[in-house]
Amino acid sequence: MSKPLDYENLNENVKKCQYAVRGELYLRASELQKEGKKIIFTNVGNPHALGQKPLTFPRQVIALCQAPFLLDDPNVGLIFPADAIARAKQFLAMTSGGLGAYSDSRGIPGVRKEVAEFIERRDGYPSDPELIFLTDGASKGVMQILNSVIRGPSDGILVPVPQYPLYSASIQLLGGSLVPYFLEETANWGLDINDLRQSVAQARFKGITVRAMVIINPGNPTGQCLSVANLKQIIQFCHQENLVLLGDEVYQQNIYQDERPFISARKVLLDMGPPISKELQLVSFHTVSKGYWGECGQRGGYFEMTNIAPKAVEEIYKVASISLSPNVPGQIFMGLMVNPPKPGDISYDQYVRESKGILESLRRRAHMMTDGFNSCRNVVCNFTEGAMYSFPQIRLPPRAIEAANKLGKAPDVLYCLRLLEATGISTVPGSGFGQKEGVFHLRTTILPAEEDMPAIMESFKKFNDEFMEQYEDHRGYSRM
Repeated sequence: MSKPLDYENLNENVKKCQYAVRGELYLRASELQKEGKKIIFTNVGNPHALGQKPLTFPRQVIALCQAPFLLDDPNVGLIFPADAIARAKQFLAMTSGGLGAYSDSRGIPGVRKEVAEFIERRDGYPSDPELIFLTDGASKGVMQILNSVIRGPSDGILVPVPQYPLYSASIQLLGGSLVPYFLEETANWGLDINDLRQSVAQARFKGITVRAMVIINPGNPTGQCLSVANLKQIIQFCHQENLVLLGDEVYQQNIYQDERPFISARKVLLDMGPPISKELQLVSFHTVSKGYWGECGQRGGYFEMTNIAPKAVEEIYKVASISLSPNVPGQIFMGLMVNPPKPGDISYDQYVRESKGILESLRRRAHMMTDGFNSCRNVVCNFTEGAMYSFPQIRLPPRAIEAANKLGKAPDVLYCLRLLEATGISTVPGSGFGQKEGVFHLRTTILPAEEDMPAIMESFKKFNDEFMEQYEDHRGYSRM
């Protein structure tokens, strides 16, 4: 007799959902690692796993919060700077019993106030702490909001393609419908509003009610930064179509060029003024996992709601309450990220030195990786303007595509598996993010240590040359 948790009896949405970042390639990489092969895990934006050092000040504060008895030690001032001691005491006073006690289901009020003040400094408009929910990383917040928006299979969510598979997996899991809109690679992954209109029209023709639009800015996996003009078009489109805009802005600190700085969707919306600034519903997400912090394992995040009705906010709060409390150390990290040391503080110079060092190195690595890919045979890559990834197009020879089809694999999966076996570089095939028919990519992070980058790119180039040599017969290629 089959049992409730046997595979065939599982929820169909669980079986259908896919998450390529931890998919076949990652599992094979883990197997090879167990066999003793050196693996470079560039499949996920996980900075500390690739050698990035944690910032000193937040770790000092969290250490004192985790072990408050240290604050009673007469020698604490010999080990920890006075500003770290003061911040630890301040955070502990905000809790109802230290880091081991549940907080409010929306997060510690004092930390939410710090987030609101950060948003006001960034955008130039006040933010309401009551409309900010702290979450276990941005992913939990995204799932919380999608869960509130999706009522059934006829509800659609507009998602950029290529997209971060959190969205496709969550929409599948929650029983909704993903409505793709394609970014244009030849226009540096730009967005065409006419394509958006076409996507909505096609979805409606199929009986789907489009209810929300996701933007990822800066882009993952594509690395582009949206211009103010683009953001205005998106906001106007969502207003016309009565969509809630979901702004995934987790890479807002990761900018590697000066022409297009990060500007939040919220700032652009409020700059546009009434009536649109009072009417468009917007939910914005941020995290401590990215930027120059890279504190992925701490699981700190938030979302902020704009123009969401109080009764709807109450329902979202009710659902958040089912989980009792976001993790409290993650909330402290968020408080520290949005309110870091200030000029004149003892730790300020070190904090600036460390954070600038990380960002400047990431900018150099973005150039090294883009240049490296563009020097390879049958590989073209847009520059990584922001975020943490390169998303090169691999122009695969027809014989490689045929070989993959015979094995029952997507062509870019075959390429990435061969790359992994030959070099130990673990990437994610573009098919895991979505891409146009007959076009193939891979995603890699720009996070390997700067000193290792030349050797990694050399290793990739050698593999790619050999792969192309093996399969090339000069009959033409997959291309944009």
